[in-house]
Amino acid sequence: MSLIHRYQNNGMNIVLDINSGCVHVVDEVTWQVLPFLEEGLEEETITERLKDRFPPSEIRSALSECRTLTEQGMLFTKDIYQDAIEAYASEHRTVVKALCLHIAHDCNLACRYCFAEEGEYHGRRALMSYEIGKKALDLLISNSGARKNLEVDFFGGEPLLNFQVVKDLVAYGRSREEACNKKFRFTLTTNGVLLNDEVMDFCNREMANVVLSIDGRKEVHDHMRPFRKGEGSYDLIVPKFQRFAESRNQERYYVRGTFTHFNLDFASDVLHLADLGFKQISVEPVVAPLTEDYAIRPEDVPVIKEQYDILAREMIRREKEGRGFNFFHFMIDLTGGPCVYKRLSGCGSGTEYLAVTPWGDLYPCHQFVGEEDFLMGNVDQGIIRKDITDRFKNCNVYTRPDCRDCFARFYCSGGCAANAHHFSGDILGTYQIGCELQRKRVECAIMIKAALAE
Repeated sequence: MSLIHRYQNNGMNIVLDINSGCVHVVDEVTWQVLPFLEEGLEEETITERLKDRFPPSEIRSALSECRTLTEQGMLFTKDIYQDAIEAYASEHRTVVKALCLHIAHDCNLACRYCFAEEGEYHGRRALMSYEIGKKALDLLISNSGARKNLEVDFFGGEPLLNFQVVKDLVAYGRSREEACNKKFRFTLTTNGVLLNDEVMDFCNREMANVVLSIDGRKEVHDHMRPFRKGEGSYDLIVPKFQRFAESRNQERYYVRGTFTHFNLDFASDVLHLADLGFKQISVEPVVAPLTEDYAIRPEDVPVIKEQYDILAREMIRREKEGRGFNFFHFMIDLTGGPCVYKRLSGCGSGTEYLAVTPWGDLYPCHQFVGEEDFLMGNVDQGIIRKDITDRFKNCNVYTRPDCRDCFARFYCSGGCAANAHHFSGDILGTYQIGCELQRKRVECAIMIKAALAE
């Protein structure tokens, strides 16, 4: 198992020490020395092998610097947590800290790639009642242990089709905070069709974050996110989203898009959103079976990787010009090293995070809703299928075979369990296209940090 990851991007030789998270931008001689060091070769042997390319003094200097970094725990660091994973999994008591409330299994758009089937989730159209939502919040409180901060995402379909219940549930949650020693962080995802002044004012008071769904350029967005009669939604939502983002001081929101096989030049869509004035942007690849014409195919991967490079270089340029913006998948913390908790717990679906349907059924996350094999319980009886919880509790980078040799494993926590299940048949499997793109995003994110630190 490799302890470092070497790659070149934007003219830089970059080395990631996988287990510590330390990043080094190195010269050519150090770049060539490192693989030999990882093989365990003696310094004399390394010097002999490289003497025709570099002066011996430069080789010795590089070796000395690498030795110092290793002694300081910044290079060739061992993973001290792997042996503790079984004990952690058995002893760690998980509590529910977040809910995805499917406030509306209905939608006013007919997005072509929607995994929720226009909000129906393999079932029927329905709106969550206040009574079901109230029980869900009570379940969250009672299953959260000593944890104070709780998260609730209003999701759909389109949540604003049930806006009154959203407001009522927020009020109920706030009414329970002090007595229960809890603090709710509410979020909402919307397609923007019903966004108006009342909704914006309410969200600015109560929503810690709002996700605004838009795919980028008008022709791209309107092709994939039309109304049911075929008319595009771009012209209606863009002015609303611009005003809403400004009303939140360009913070605590994301414009969130999906790119498909039809717009592999998605960097242009990201930059289009930036040119519209948005500062918080997320555009990510569609996840769909290859039978769909819009699905990402293996042969698309090289093109997508090139687009990430194009986007990364342009982001550096704009940041230096004072026109920077955040791209969600390039946001990475290099100051504290890979999160130990994330190494061991994965994303938390099925254990710390649950999805709740309009009629109160519980699933591991929103992408499992409607799949009866993953029905965990309901808001009246709580979690009945403890075996499902146990399966997800053991879902992490150490139990996924394909993650063990992946340099990016500590930045994605093993990836999405739903994608793994849908493409490999096992939540401990992987979605290979997603893994390839995740590795590229991590490389670009690190490169951006390095370039801007110069």
